[in-house]
Amino acid sequence: MLILNRKLGESIMVDDRIEIKILDVSDGKVKIGIEAPKSVKVFRTEVYEEIKEENKKASDVSLEGFNKLKGPLK
Repeated sequence: MLILNRKLGESIMVDDRIEIKILDVSDGKVKIGIEAPKSVKVFRTEVYEEIKEENKKASDVSLEGFNKLKGPLK
């Protein structure tokens, strides 16, 4: 893990395409802004974990369930 100190208004560049900027620091909270191409998906960790779990559930289909979706063989 890379650990950096940044001040208000300073930023971090990732891969020449993603900029992470410190927008505000107050009451023990840091507000950041992320500029990235639309093709780069950016999620809060808790949302990302929910998405992964839902994708796992959706892909966990039993053979019986798959055959029901496929329909009768011809």
